[in-house]
Amino acid sequence: GCTGKGNDQVRFEVGVQTLDPKLEILAPLRMWEFKTREEEIDYALANDIPITITKKSPYSIDENIWGVSAECGQLEDTNLAPPEDAYQWTVNPKHAPDFPTIVSIEFENGVPVKLNGEPTAPVDMVKKLNKLGGENGVGRIDMIENRVVGIKSREIYEAPAAKILLRAHHELEKMVLDRETYRHKQDVANKYGNLIYDGLWFSPLFEALTAFVDETQKRVTGEVQLEIYKGGLTALKRASKYSLYNEALATYGAGDDFNHQHSEGFIRLYGLPYKVVNSVESFNRGE
Repeated sequence: GCTGKGNDQVRFEVGVQTLDPKLEILAPLRMWEFKTREEEIDYALANDIPITITKKSPYSIDENIWGVSAECGQLEDTNLAPPEDAYQWTVNPKHAPDFPTIVSIEFENGVPVKLNGEPTAPVDMVKKLNKLGGENGVGRIDMIENRVVGIKSREIYEAPAAKILLRAHHELEKMVLDRETYRHKQDVANKYGNLIYDGLWFSPLFEALTAFVDETQKRVTGEVQLEIYKGGLTALKRASKYSLYNEALATYGAGDDFNHQHSEGFIRLYGLPYKVVNSVESFNRGE
């Protein structure tokens, strides 16, 4: 399915060229260049190629264990809401159960290892959370994308397990990473995601950022409990032996160990550079 507009053609071909530049790449669909989705459907039907789409529901659907994406048809009109028949895995959050579901996920070095207290292999965990999240309306994403080839496109995604796991992982990182590492990790995550989206999996930058991410995960060990309700995710509990949360420093009640008098000097030093900037600008304005 490597159409001339798609991202996948870039991802596959850049990867192949990087690993083995000698290989010749053939992309028949790009050479045939069907003009419309309807022509593709007619060709498939005429040649007994099994397809699940119809001209009334002509969505281009890609599916794997991590998620499902859909484009084409009514989705191309950004003035219209996605029709329900475009969704494959998730119920409409409005029709999800009227009671919350509680789920607990345990991580070791950033990797999810237990689901509700039971050791669970990663693939099994993704499958179970896809089912659980989908039943509760979790994981719907309606996105305008900036494709690698330079055009904007509208696609919808369903990724219940990804939403649940990433939220739990994010909550744990906030507790175990120091402030500057956590903030930089968020910047790196955005760049890392863009490199994946753009198919630059085998680039030197991707390799270097992977080393950074791996280093940050050495203390991302602990358990997070989430409440799932009608498409929403709420963090309820977090626990880790590497937690940097210190109740004696954070509390406003009895047992407060934070020295409040230190704040005055800290604020003066922290704001000093900007005080100097303002003084210089005021002087130059003749004030």
